[in-house]
Amino acid sequence: MTDTALAIRGLHKSYGDVRAVSDLDLSVPVGECFGLLGPNGAGKTTTIEICEGLLEPDSGEVEVLGMRWQHDEHALRELLGIQLQETQLSEKLTVAETVRLFRSFYKKGRAVDDVITLVQLEEKTRARVGTLSGGQKQRLAVACAIVGDPKLLFLDEPTTGLDPQSRRQLWDLITQFRAEGRTVVLTTHYMDEAERLCDRVAIVDHGKVIALDTPRALIASLGAEHVIGFTLEGEPTPIDETALRALAGVTAARRDNGAFELTSKELRLTIPSLLAFLERNRLRLAELRSHSATLEDVFVSLTGRHLRDA
Repeated sequence: MTDTALAIRGLHKSYGDVRAVSDLDLSVPVGECFGLLGPNGAGKTTTIEICEGLLEPDSGEVEVLGMRWQHDEHALRELLGIQLQETQLSEKLTVAETVRLFRSFYKKGRAVDDVITLVQLEEKTRARVGTLSGGQKQRLAVACAIVGDPKLLFLDEPTTGLDPQSRRQLWDLITQFRAEGRTVVLTTHYMDEAERLCDRVAIVDHGKVIALDTPRALIASLGAEHVIGFTLEGEPTPIDETALRALAGVTAARRDNGAFELTSKELRLTIPSLLAFLERNRLRLAELRSHSATLEDVFVSLTGRHLRDA
């Protein structure tokens, strides 16, 4: 078995005039939890579906566990676990019947009861799928993805639409799977999810990788530990962004639809400096907030847009 779980070189995929993936290169070593991060329409799902063998690329090469879909489809099916962005399961089957059905697709795999316990659905073993909550259905989808005992697990936005408790339960499942030395490739547009789960993330926009590193290193690339946002009372007032960049501790400043955002190395210096600047210019705050820098801020600094923007 190769030490590289996933290798992508020069990947292209278009839908008519729309370029979904453009000259994308990625390499994911075995045992890593790797995240594809970006807004809706960035090309994340297209990329992951090509890797899963569900789509044909226009050009480029994809190797999965050292194999290729053109020659090793049957072998790869035995080694992969896949949770699609939307998983449609038969609502008339019970939880146990559903997991047993998916187990039958593999020559080797995990015991059905063990997998149901792992995803914390043992109390729903005899319940029909149609009676499950959204979070329970997502955990059932993960159970179907791991019942074949895969070496590589693909998860496409696994926690979208889930309540906080269900999200954290799925996070625990992914963490446990990763702790067994297996590989996880997931797409998400949740910053806390990527920071919590992923060893490395690739930020994707318009089908291209625009940044790739560990979450901590990407956040450190901002050159700031804090982000300060503020708005002003009254009519929009022109403020020279150069003057904001000159405030104590500020490393960058931008304006977005009437709101201002500063990145700061030292919050204790920037806040008093900002308040003094506003007072000198007879400007009154409508709102002032701050937070520790996140991957969302990295994306905004690279593109000028937020990750949830289409």
